[in-house]
Amino acid sequence: MLEAALVLSVLALGWTSVKLVGHRRAVRTVKDALQQRQTFLRHEHPGASGRDWVEFCESANAMIERLATLEAAQTSQLAQLEATLGSLKEAVLIVDSHNHILLANRALQDIFPRATEIIDQRLEVVLHSVAFLNYVNAVKQGTAESHHEIEFVETDETRWVEVTGTIIPALDGASGRWALFVLHDVTRQKRLERTRKDFVANVSHELRTPLAVIKGYIETLTDGHMEMDPTDRSRFLQTVQRHTERLNSLLDDLLTLSRLESSNPGLERESVELRSLILAVVEEYRNRPDAANHHITTKLDSAIERLIADPLKLHQVLNNLIDNALKYTPPKSQITIEAQLHAAQHEVEIRVRDNGPGIPEADLPHIFERFYRVEKGRSRERGGTGLGLSIVKHIATLHGGRVKAESRVGQGTTISIWIPTRSQR
Repeated sequence: MLEAALVLSVLALGWTSVKLVGHRRAVRTVKDALQQRQTFLRHEHPGASGRDWVEFCESANAMIERLATLEAAQTSQLAQLEATLGSLKEAVLIVDSHNHILLANRALQDIFPRATEIIDQRLEVVLHSVAFLNYVNAVKQGTAESHHEIEFVETDETRWVEVTGTIIPALDGASGRWALFVLHDVTRQKRLERTRKDFVANVSHELRTPLAVIKGYIETLTDGHMEMDPTDRSRFLQTVQRHTERLNSLLDDLLTLSRLESSNPGLERESVELRSLILAVVEEYRNRPDAANHHITTKLDSAIERLIADPLKLHQVLNNLIDNALKYTPPKSQITIEAQLHAAQHEVEIRVRDNGPGIPEADLPHIFERFYRVEKGRSRERGGTGLGLSIVKHIATLHGGRVKAESRVGQGTTISIWIPTRSQR
């Protein structure tokens, strides 16, 4: 009896163990199916059976199918949202409640080129701006301004961005809320505004100096012209005349620069014999008194043929470059006007070279800026307006060309301008 009971117990234990193993395998199957979002058949594991098992399988499969449907819908919504935002010119950024980046369109990378592979990264790691992070927190707390301008300072440049933020419901069904930000790059407008302010300030300063001199001398002449020595009166009048001419030159250059920067710069292209143009300009300067103490020579490439350009504006370029060389070099200096054809690039290079005092390296990158002078006081004494090289650069750009300055202190200066031989319409 005892042996029979023992055998039955062993058999029962074995049967129970088999059922337990089967149930464990079945549970593992359900777990894997839930993780992989794949339905399964209840008869795959005969060790797990019964009505409860059937009902459980049906409920689990229904839940898996619903999860798959919801995830597909969510993926579709995010894909549609990303496609829509990708076509916008404004940068769009979506972060979750913990500042993890969920979505960023291509325009964001245009503003911040280093912001690559940023999805799922924390916002603090991608955009290093305390002001922007403060604005993000203000949006989440509901205390932010509708529009906020933020300056992003990078190692190589500064950008200004106008930001708008709002709270949106989480698209993944989570309880937390997301934050959406639209960023509009206003860097160009800021730079133009700064340029305009600098320009107005520079013009005011440049006009004020000769006007103050003229006013002072005119008042002196008016109050005491009867008792004034004729020699002093003549000297005063010559000073007034000199500053009046400087004012006239400044206004002429301002008008020229304004036309060049307008939507209709008046570029009249035609076939130009460049070598003949250069020789005519040089001959004009050789006959001028202010060039009598300088040696002006030419070195022109015989391969240069006609090019399509505006002859009057090229004449102006040569005038400005030769004038500069005459003003800023001592007597007996050598000034050479060179022209070389670069046939492979379809362009002609014009160089005005002198052996004068040269330009310091720190000033060289700025000499094409408006009103920039290497020696402020001496430049004004010599009648310079500070706009000549800026005009040269604008004319070169209008022709589709470029400019460059090379100089070393004590070894002279070379200003080069490249003009395409073909029209760049």
